[in-house]
Amino acid sequence: MSGALLSLEDVSASYGRVRALFGVSLEVAEGEAVALLGANGAGKSTTLRAISGVIRPEGRVVFDGKRIDRLAPDSIARLGVAHVPEGRGLFPSLSVIENLKTGTFVRAATERPAGIERVLDLFPVLRERPGQLAGTLSGGEQQMLAIARGLVSEPRLLLVDELSLGLAPTIVGKLFALIPSITESGTAVLLVEQFVAQALGVARRAYVLESGRVAWTGTTEALAGRREFVEASYLGRADGGRRRNAGAPEFTERVQVQVPVGELRALQRRAAADGRSIEDLLAERVIERGRP
Repeated sequence: MSGALLSLEDVSASYGRVRALFGVSLEVAEGEAVALLGANGAGKSTTLRAISGVIRPEGRVVFDGKRIDRLAPDSIARLGVAHVPEGRGLFPSLSVIENLKTGTFVRAATERPAGIERVLDLFPVLRERPGQLAGTLSGGEQQMLAIARGLVSEPRLLLVDELSLGLAPTIVGKLFALIPSITESGTAVLLVEQFVAQALGVARRAYVLESGRVAWTGTTEALAGRREFVEASYLGRADGGRRRNAGAPEFTERVQVQVPVGELRALQRRAAADGRSIEDLLAERVIERGRP
């Protein structure tokens, strides 16, 4: 894609000795919504972390014509990349307004109040409770706050990891309905999501990851027409039903780590309780132990 805002060129990444991405290439244009899809452990969250500088990848990550794969996360944020991580990353003991202010550090002090006003217009429910502690908000309200904090600095690219995680379908629908408004304002969106039907409804193009590699890319219309591919190969039900759980043989093959069945089940229970992915928990396990 000529003149892409974001370009990943043959990007690979690892957690310790565990390789999570293998030569991923993708592009996002100005003001475009792109879906990044795949089963648990496919490398979706790792891809976003490589873009935002949370991990240092191999290969090239280019944003607005500038290579950013060796920059620190704060430097990347100042260039106009905002990352809404899985699990939201809010400060539960801070108020709504205080959380929003943490997202303004990349802008000049004189611009901060206007940025906050703009996101409060987008999320009226947050305007109604500026002093409420983030930890006391509902799950949907917390996700709204996380997105609002990402948008405060008026980024050119918004990375959203699992918009729908742990939320009721009615709330999920409201959040997805905001994506066109965000892109129409000029902010491109790279959306990691396993509610496939909703993601395909708001994105123009999609990339499908399998075992850390791009298995398919094209328009969302083309992917929506390949229901059997979606259901059988990677993503579970294409109608946004229950998420597919990675079984022990499938997941250990993907990350090339042997995990006892009992330990894997414990990881699954912990992931469900904490609202995190098994991929994250396994990566922490590997780093803590220093070996696969």
